[in-house]
Amino acid sequence: MAIDLKLLLKVMVQNKASDTHIRADSPVFLRINGVMTPVNGSSMTAAEVEAMIKPLFNDRHKRIFEQMNEVDFSQDGGDLGRFRFNAFMQKGRMCVAIRHIPRAIPTFEELKMPVESIRKLLQNERGLILVTGITGSGKTSTLAAMIEHLNSEWEGHILTIEDPVEFVFTEKKCIISQREIGADTTDFVQALRAAMRQDPDIILVGEMRDLETTQAAITAAETGHLVLATLHTVNAVQTLSRIIDLFPPHQQAQVRMQLSETLKGIVSQRLISSTKGGRIPAAEVMVVTPHVKKMIADNNLDQINQAIAKGGFYGMQSFNQSLVRMHKEGLARLEDIVQAATNPDDVLLAVKGIEQDIDGKK
Repeated sequence: MAIDLKLLLKVMVQNKASDTHIRADSPVFLRINGVMTPVNGSSMTAAEVEAMIKPLFNDRHKRIFEQMNEVDFSQDGGDLGRFRFNAFMQKGRMCVAIRHIPRAIPTFEELKMPVESIRKLLQNERGLILVTGITGSGKTSTLAAMIEHLNSEWEGHILTIEDPVEFVFTEKKCIISQREIGADTTDFVQALRAAMRQDPDIILVGEMRDLETTQAAITAAETGHLVLATLHTVNAVQTLSRIIDLFPPHQQAQVRMQLSETLKGIVSQRLISSTKGGRIPAAEVMVVTPHVKKMIADNNLDQINQAIAKGGFYGMQSFNQSLVRMHKEGLARLEDIVQAATNPDDVLLAVKGIEQDIDGKK
């Protein structure tokens, strides 16, 4: 049975679903609080799925889909917000995954992120700040909150490079240029190189996917810009290792030195169920203090977890410390924080009031 797309998107928003999955001869599924939930009576044929999605394609989308059998694009849903679509083929038939992007840009407080720690990081006028986490962990929302904070506090030029554009910003104190891969520029590397001639103060890189993009982002930070970017890594140590390992062995010592000089901080997050409904992020925050800077330069990455756990004075916190705080504030159940913890035993001890440096050992 054919379904009206606008009605489906409305149902998605009303149910606070983060994602919708549409496949032929299968119910539509909504991802609600991380759980896949079928929509009764929503099965469509392959022809009906194509009839729903293909009219959304512009000429560029059609060309990409014909060549690659998949395409990313975003659509404005009016009062419902924006939606990111990924149309793809499986078993010879079209499918689509849809991500909801609220129109209102969230604040750090609304996201339950460590407000003061992030604001302090954003006081840096130059350097590299990374937001990391698995797919669907809320990185895009955190980056949007960062850009909106800078838009309200700074006076400068913010340049975003996205694939595709998701949150749309209204200029406040800053002018904002939002460039979409494919529509406005060829790729991340080309856009970053061109950015050097576009007079930006702040550059957002949607994702540091490969060696060339990573090199270009580090160079932009070295040349006096504040660069914000994401990676699909779960914590600060894995993030540093991933970046360094992108480079050939003979360049890795130099890259460690570059990172020690340009990196200002890493915010890593993972979502867990909230007692208030929905999901909220547990966040690890690493700030590059002189001590951490030396660890990066000397390749002593195994010491960084301890520095994070003991770095509260500098605005740092470990995942386990974040989880314990969430539980003590009544935001998360014990079983959920234990399941999400890096060191479950340490979390249990901390919750029971036994003083301990959680996450300080590995």
